[in-house]
Amino acid sequence: MRFTDKVGIITGAANGIGKATAFKLAAEGAKGLVLADIDAAHGAVVASQITEQFETNAIFVEADCSQAEDNKTLVDTAVGKFGRLDFAFNNAGIEGAQAPLADYPVDMFDKLISINLRGVFLAMKFQIPAMLESGGGAILNMSSVAGLKGFATLSPYVASKHAVIGLSKSAALEYAAQNIRVNVVNPGAIDTEMIHRITHGNEAAEQAFQNLQPVGRYGTPNEIADFVAWICSDEARFVTGVTVPIDGGIMAG
Repeated sequence: MRFTDKVGIITGAANGIGKATAFKLAAEGAKGLVLADIDAAHGAVVASQITEQFETNAIFVEADCSQAEDNKTLVDTAVGKFGRLDFAFNNAGIEGAQAPLADYPVDMFDKLISINLRGVFLAMKFQIPAMLESGGGAILNMSSVAGLKGFATLSPYVASKHAVIGLSKSAALEYAAQNIRVNVVNPGAIDTEMIHRITHGNEAAEQAFQNLQPVGRYGTPNEIADFVAWICSDEARFVTGVTVPIDGGIMAG
């Protein structure tokens, strides 16, 4: 019960890793969770299920993480409903289009950077003052193994995920002395809707992504959620500014 009496925000919480993390932190005793997503239908169901199954008050807020006002609303909801903000998992993101750089649509580049990078910046911009008021906190930002190496036809996605790491490391240095920790998780190929969109459900492509990982399989959302629970808990109180691949061994080679 590492999250007893703690309050947090999870973006991209309607499906996949965000959903699995919401259930994990509720099971570990979180007092309150503010769950955000643009997918209102699934997000509301997740919040309802958590509130019914656990002693956690889960509130769903339909939000676009690329918008400043929506990020402010998430923090205002956490503080207004529960009186504090202790942790945040800034998980929302998109994969964008797949194309060589010279053929990449400019409007898709702008959208991808707006969500994957601007969204993390805005989230922390509003989360950090609330955490300072609460005496400190833990922020975990979602990157990817694509934040650690290049992938052909995904250059803007790769760029956005590299940038999240730089942004997070700088924030970690700025607020370390004020008891706010900022870390980054870098998943490999995880069995979520995103990876199936990238492969278009093609069996050979699916197998290729699994073979990319030395363990020879996809990771699961729950395996990422287990890491999120640790690094956002007090057990990781001396850990800040780190970038952790959870990738089945991709970065070992």
